[in-house]
Amino acid sequence: MSSKVLATVATEFLNRPGYAASTLKSYELTLLPLLQQYGSLPLELLTREVLEDYLNSLQQLSYTTHRRHQAILQSLLNFALERGHIKSNPIAHLKQRKPDAQQGESGTDELVRYLTPEQLQRLYQRVKPDRRLHALVRLLHRSGARIAELLALDLANVNLQDCKFQVVGKGNKRRWCFYSDDAAQVLAEYIQYYRHPSSQALFTAQQPQSGLITRVSYTTIYKSWKKLTEHDPVLEGLRLHDLRHTFATERVGLMGIEELRALMGHQHLQTTLRYQKVTSSRAEEVAKQALQKLLNL
Repeated sequence: MSSKVLATVATEFLNRPGYAASTLKSYELTLLPLLQQYGSLPLELLTREVLEDYLNSLQQLSYTTHRRHQAILQSLLNFALERGHIKSNPIAHLKQRKPDAQQGESGTDELVRYLTPEQLQRLYQRVKPDRRLHALVRLLHRSGARIAELLALDLANVNLQDCKFQVVGKGNKRRWCFYSDDAAQVLAEYIQYYRHPSSQALFTAQQPQSGLITRVSYTTIYKSWKKLTEHDPVLEGLRLHDLRHTFATERVGLMGIEELRALMGHQHLQTTLRYQKVTSSRAEEVAKQALQKLLNL
């Protein structure tokens, strides 16, 4: 049996024919944090304990994104097993992470987390000096796209004149995302002055040691986001994905539910209907506040 390192097997896995371009990008972005930590490790040293610790370290991800990471890792190890690189899949039958109600997650129709106007104002103040993160945050909030969808975008995918771009979401379905003039202004500034033109990626990064220009990784963006929010009492605990929820809650009642479903790229209408419950909850809160003010007159 071979003693190949993880990075070599991952390369073989990603080089298999038949991947759609969007699927390949998603796999690459998902596996990158794993390879950064364990890429040079021989496969036989990737025990169940090591891989469980790695998956447990991804607590910043939403539970659905976490499940995708685990599923792709499972596929990679099944590939290694088929090629004879390992005797068994070390995470076979490993249970997937469940939604954390305390973090506002749900596998059903429980309320989702969104940013309040105060939080949005504070966020835009804090993020402004980081031009790349500022552009990402604006697009997340104004377009409703997923963070993985934005990180997979090439500049050529963006229609800068009409303020729209096309992504490939869950189920390999294409959809158009549209963004506002304020996001367009921030994005144009980032592209003109801060994006590395030698890369086809929309959001780029320069590796500190080699100087190589690459597509920016989720890990890099998450570290910037964490540094920005973790010690701010107004923003602490917020996730990048909450900007997508904010986009949806702002539009409930302003458009038909089917139109919102199309914008969000939801496979099931029930997923979109969660945001109606969110707006009902917000309306109840505002009504109580108004009543209290009237009683104090």
